[in-house]
Amino acid sequence: MVKETTFYDVLGVKPGCSQEDLKKAYRKLALKYHPDKNPNEGEKFKQISQAYEVLSNPEKKRIYDQGGEQALKEGGMGGSGFSSPMDIFDMFFGGGFGGRGARRRERRGQDVMHQLSVSLEELYKGTVRKLALQKNVICEKCEGVGGKKGSVEQCSTCHGSGLQVQIQQLGPGMLQHLQTMCADCKGQGERINPRDRCKYCNGRKTIRDRKILEVHVDPGMVDGQKITFSGEGDQEPDLEPGDIVILLEEKDHDVFKRSRNDLIMRMQLELVEALCGFQKVIRTLDGRDLVITSLPGTVTKHGDLKCILNEGMPIYKDPFTHGRLIIQFIVNFPKSIDPSLIPSLEQCLPPREEVIIPDGAEECLLTDLDPEQEQRRRDTRQAYEEDEGGPSRVQCATH
Repeated sequence: MVKETTFYDVLGVKPGCSQEDLKKAYRKLALKYHPDKNPNEGEKFKQISQAYEVLSNPEKKRIYDQGGEQALKEGGMGGSGFSSPMDIFDMFFGGGFGGRGARRRERRGQDVMHQLSVSLEELYKGTVRKLALQKNVICEKCEGVGGKKGSVEQCSTCHGSGLQVQIQQLGPGMLQHLQTMCADCKGQGERINPRDRCKYCNGRKTIRDRKILEVHVDPGMVDGQKITFSGEGDQEPDLEPGDIVILLEEKDHDVFKRSRNDLIMRMQLELVEALCGFQKVIRTLDGRDLVITSLPGTVTKHGDLKCILNEGMPIYKDPFTHGRLIIQFIVNFPKSIDPSLIPSLEQCLPPREEVIIPDGAEECLLTDLDPEQEQRRRDTRQAYEEDEGGPSRVQCATH
């Protein structure tokens, strides 16, 4: 008769359970409440480790069943005798967590990466996006075994290695060893009789599940930045799950272009605005209206650059500090002017430079030149010359 069941309750098992069930219960809870995954559950992790240390030791378990935790303390097996919960975890899992970097990587699943397209407005203001993903999770029906208890056996073909070695003779005294995946166990190193396989996962040990992730995009994040969800990757038996990594992809914007923490835009001006001043309204990425003014008497040249301080992108993790809003002005010149207006216009503008035309000078006509058409013509000429073997070259022979 068990006097006290607290340790059994912590692990979620019944008194008299097998050591195999005890190990499964500890493994499941230890992974769930490990401080690396749940920093606020350190006390819970300690209770789980202490319960497993006692119940997995036949002598301690006998004393606990007869007299409870008090009997353990009186017998000198409790209190200060309790070893570190991290030591138990590392001993059981082979250093799956903690500072043993190389061993941890060996027991960890692969990370899964997904791209998430975000607008410049979302990177400016921040947003929360829900992302639906498919991932592998350990089958609950068979607890990742793949079939009934005791039905898993070592593959007799590869002897548990998951590999088959084939020897090919390349020539006299020359042999080549080729390693291939075992066809019988598909590289698993173990086999399950088809009639004993789990009907839920069909012996695969994992099933596909739908996962909804809430992705928090903070103000000021950049194109290509990664958001990591630790331990949310595909699950595999005897492996710590990898991470799901969200890679942000910034979409092009109709008005603004980003350069680090600055925003750059082009603003079209009519000639009268460039010469006589203007007022313009800029709609920001968070919906505010900014008014900029060029006073009469100030001339804005084609290609001029101006900036507004603290109206660019917010700084990541410092959202109250912003970069600059840089404006490049594009002046639209009229295609023609009514000749009758020229005298009045000349009176308003600085005088022309006087030009003396030499005797015998020839008059020429100016024609429009389209740079794009010129480039196409150049590309066509180059392609023709390549087809003909390149431009002809004549060598002069000297005698």
